Amino acid sequence: MGYGAGMASRPIALVTGASRGIGAAVARSLSATHEVLLGGRDSDALRTLAEEIPGARPWPVELTDGEAVAAAADDIDTLDVLIHSAGTIELGAVSEVSADSWRRTFELNLFAVTELTRALLPALRAASGHVVLVNSGAGLAAKPHWGSYAASKFALRAYADVLRAEEAGNGLRVTSVFPGRVATDMQRDVRDSEGGAFEPERYLRPESVAESIVSAVRAPADAHLTEITVRPHT
Repeated sequence: MGYGAGMASRPIALVTGASRGIGAAVARSLSATHEVLLGGRDSDALRTLAEEIPGARPWPVELTDGEAVAAAADDIDTLDVLIHSAGTIELGAVSEVSADSWRRTFELNLFAVTELTRALLPALRAASGHVVLVNSGAGLAAKPHWGSYAASKFALRAYADVLRAEEAGNGLRVTSVFPGRVATDMQRDVRDSEGGAFEPERYLRPESVAESIVSAVRAPADAHLTEITVRPHT
């Protein structure tokens, strides 16, 4: 069954990484105004979330599988919003991190984004849509032991800039969002790798980042929020 203008009375948004963290928070927030496709690997988690959110539907796909992405995207005729929230991180000194680790990081943080966007460009162009890329503070400033992750996020920012310039004539808006530390399971893993305590009260809530993202999506048609930086207010 295809997803298009005839299938929904409201705009359609696809959120990757929707099973938890920022992605799940964005899906909940967007559901007030959009039909939401919940993208991710964990089919059970996506079904559970879909039962909670009216108008949401699971969209399970392995984003690093190009053929699976192309097949899933083929069912989408028109798409108003594409939010890339899926990502991964592996910390370590450049003298220790293997080439395979660099490849895994770039595979999900960059290549999956470029391939899914490419597959969905016809649907996005049909709706004069909006692409939001959840980047990171590491995409603005690199720190020791964050080499592969920061490099992938710097590249993601460059990709967003190029996409914005190339697709301006097709009416697309492209927004990069750079959150600081967010109280998510990924951040818990990061703090374990850093040997520090997980202190959620010092971090952004996923819902706060989601509101920043949704504010860009809901901006008036004459406004284009190209970059948003969000930091914890502590």
